[in-house]
Amino acid sequence: MDLESADTRKSDKLKFLTEGQVLTETGSSPHLIHFLDQEDTPLTKATMETLSHLVLASALLLAAFAVIRWYIRDSQRVGGFGQRHVLITGCDSGFGNLLARQLDRKGVHVIAACLTEKGAADLAAAASSRLKTLLLDVTDSESIRRAVEFVSREVGERGLWGLVNNAGRSIPIGPIEWMDLQDFTKVLDVNLIGVIEVTLQTLPLLKKAQGRVVNVSSILGRLSMIGGGYCLSKFGVQAFSDSLRKDMKAFGVKVSIIEPGFFKTAVTRLDLIEADLGRLWTRLPQDVQASYGATYLEEYLKAQSFSMGLLCSPDLSKVTRCMEHALTARFPRARYSAGWDAKLLWIPLSYLPSFVSDFVINMLLPSPKDTREI
Repeated sequence: MDLESADTRKSDKLKFLTEGQVLTETGSSPHLIHFLDQEDTPLTKATMETLSHLVLASALLLAAFAVIRWYIRDSQRVGGFGQRHVLITGCDSGFGNLLARQLDRKGVHVIAACLTEKGAADLAAAASSRLKTLLLDVTDSESIRRAVEFVSREVGERGLWGLVNNAGRSIPIGPIEWMDLQDFTKVLDVNLIGVIEVTLQTLPLLKKAQGRVVNVSSILGRLSMIGGGYCLSKFGVQAFSDSLRKDMKAFGVKVSIIEPGFFKTAVTRLDLIEADLGRLWTRLPQDVQASYGATYLEEYLKAQSFSMGLLCSPDLSKVTRCMEHALTARFPRARYSAGWDAKLLWIPLSYLPSFVSDFVINMLLPSPKDTREI
């Protein structure tokens, strides 16, 4: 048979009529065959709907399983706290004072480091005889050495289960141009260098117990909202803690960061902050004051007072519960965000583009008189 004529006859079997239809010659009656791009059959629709429901149900089940697993894991606690010691710095007031009393009531051997004798005496009077106090200035290496010797005698061969680096200060804060180098070092020495030195001195005791380090940072360690050493120090605490967590993992020491929002503590006391801002303003040269405007300080204080009044929470237990979890959980978290403002405002804002966060922060403070548009 001639190959060319055979191919011709085969090609004549199918004649395309319109898009999506094929005419098949079977005697004298043509049959129309619809392609898949035409309307689906009822069976195909039902199958697709069933598959989509199965996929959605599977995704929901997986999400529910993940949440339940996380909750169970997060809820597990270590035991034997009657034999464990925890050192807390900055216990004169605020978070440290509340945490010391909170852990003491649960049978933990708390060693509370205070800056002042009055702070130590007041705390001792409010706690059980199990709680021990000592004086500690985290900016003084000799004071740190004496404190570590005291802790070492208390813990013995068991080692130190927990270190909570809570001591801190905020002032001086304000526009960077108002500061000098000493204003920065006052804050950095307490909030960062003090944290590092206390941690380094206690690491042998912490490794012995395969314990915990809990460092108090801030949402201002993610989002720089004010000038001065405070934000710098908290960014530094974040970096130090991240490095320490990775380095200590092999030794069984776990490191957690606490990121509180705004709370009513000595760090946010408006009378102290306003007095220090007045000090900074009065020492500025006349030309610098003029560039901000004669009423700038007054407007700044009003804006700051409004923001603090709106944001600062009096419930310090939101922070101390995070600290306690970091010390007692079998699987402590790397980071704890405390406060509605931290969770819902500042941390989400820190992930947005800089021009967005800059806009929001600038809305909270007045603009200088001599503002230039670039």
